[in-house]
Amino acid sequence: MRTAGILMPISSLPSDCGIGTLGKAAKDFLDFLSEAGQRCWQILPIGPTGYGDSPYQPFSSFAGNHYFIDLDELCRDGLLKEEEYKELDWGEDEGRVDYGRIYELRYPVLKKAVERLYEQAPKELSDFCEREDWWLSGYALFMALKGRFGGLAWQNWPEELRRREPEALREASEELSGELGFWKGVQYLFFKQWEELKRLAKEKGISIIGDIPIYVAEDSADVWEHPEQFMMDEALRPIEVAGCPPDGFSETGQLWGNPLFDWERMRSEGYAWWIRRVEFQFRFYDILRIDHFRGFESFYAIPRDSTDARNGCWRKGPGKDFFEKLEAAIGRRPIIAEDLGFITEEVAELLSFTGYPGMKVLEFAFDSRDGGGRMYQPHNYPRNCVAYVGTHDNDTALGWLEAAAPEDVAFAREYLRTDKAEGENWSMMRAVWASCADYAVVQMQDVLGLGNDCRMNIPSTTGGNWQWRALKGSYGKELAERLRRQMYLYERL
Repeated sequence: MRTAGILMPISSLPSDCGIGTLGKAAKDFLDFLSEAGQRCWQILPIGPTGYGDSPYQPFSSFAGNHYFIDLDELCRDGLLKEEEYKELDWGEDEGRVDYGRIYELRYPVLKKAVERLYEQAPKELSDFCEREDWWLSGYALFMALKGRFGGLAWQNWPEELRRREPEALREASEELSGELGFWKGVQYLFFKQWEELKRLAKEKGISIIGDIPIYVAEDSADVWEHPEQFMMDEALRPIEVAGCPPDGFSETGQLWGNPLFDWERMRSEGYAWWIRRVEFQFRFYDILRIDHFRGFESFYAIPRDSTDARNGCWRKGPGKDFFEKLEAAIGRRPIIAEDLGFITEEVAELLSFTGYPGMKVLEFAFDSRDGGGRMYQPHNYPRNCVAYVGTHDNDTALGWLEAAAPEDVAFAREYLRTDKAEGENWSMMRAVWASCADYAVVQMQDVLGLGNDCRMNIPSTTGGNWQWRALKGSYGKELAERLRRQMYLYERL
């Protein structure tokens, strides 16, 4: 079935409190998607973000981002008073997220809400904590200890806590019991609001597409609780770290810095940690996009203390064995493979084996920096794929036309027969809608006709990323009708 969707991060929704949330703006966006004939809403990972604000470096693979908890809904539920948050200065620029300000203002407000939660709904909260204890207690202690040590990464905690000595953990849990209760309450609030939003999406026939980053952050509850699952030395430091080799887009490659998995150990345990992680994501999402799929065939390993990615090497991943075990454990699930980057015959064979749809990015079709890409031109798309103009890691359509090499832009305009009167962003979106790809997903920035200053992320850079927000009133009935007409023309309703 041909279908279409929009990539719009939760953080990018308009709101009065500095960042997009799971409240009215999210529900209004579901209405917009429905009116526009869209059947998918793609978002970025929704875990709690840390240094650098990247959703791909969360503090946990299981927790939700407390920044997304809607304060108006907490007020409606009697957990907050309007003057406790509406009078705060959440920032002057409604088009950008100020993460520093959010960090300073959110915690005191949420603490008031959680205090009232313990008074008003102790049974519901207790049941949630008992049901989720297998991951929640460890995460709550991790966050409480980060608070105690001023936000320091766990590698810099006292040795007995770094190594999780039982007596040290018991004493810390007792001393920080109030903070543990706070972090558990915060997750209750997040899950309650998320489940309500997902229920509404299902009622409207809209599937939520979410991401699972292949790697986890070194400074995360995942690595602190389960260092044995990663390639760590005796001092609990990564032996090698993740990244990508140099290519036409970066002379020094990409140094991500994540610890690498101990795939041999994971294989001996039936990939239990990974399977539980994937299965849990389907509580959040209807369709799961696996980030950096090629890392399951071979992954790039960089010496720990490297300053860039030039000295790395390729090592074999778990390959078909992992996906066989995954499907045997949780059944056949709707999964998208992010198969971008350096793709070998072996990676293509693994993708074919899984049967997952891969990704086609229109901007890559005309980019000569890495040899161009006929495979990314719409006339070559297979049905079993997801077509994009660009993803969160790419420029906006108009930004790309402005910044790409002149000969590449000329080729794109000739191939696409772009129409400036219509808007060249619409010409580029029409190309993916008109393709035979089963799924076509476009960035909200392209729907709105925004430029480079509204790009979500520039890979391998820090600062200034993950900040774009849509302005109030920037989308509504007229835009929805225009989109819906395109869905009718290209049979994606």
